[in-house]
Amino acid sequence: MRMPVKAQIFGQVYTIRGELDEAYVQKLADYVDEKMRAVASATSTVDTQRVAVLAALAIADELHGTRRDLGDREDLLREQAERCLTLVERALRQSA
Repeated sequence: MRMPVKAQIFGQVYTIRGELDEAYVQKLADYVDEKMRAVASATSTVDTQRVAVLAALAIADELHGTRRDLGDREDLLREQAERCLTLVERALRQSA
């Protein structure tokens, strides 16, 4: 088990334990802190729990958008691969 990582998020210090690399944990904490500060600034909300929930929703929205975009790209790549395969099969039939 790795050493605990101390990370500051929205003015609070958290000790995070686990198997993840310290630099990666710090990067995640910085990202969450950035999102919470953006939400607090945009909503003028001072309730930390409310800010955390709104930031979590924003992060979840990003995740789902990324997954959707990845799925769209996979579908496009699959379609292009099928078209290429069809062209190759036609060319092989014509040359035979």
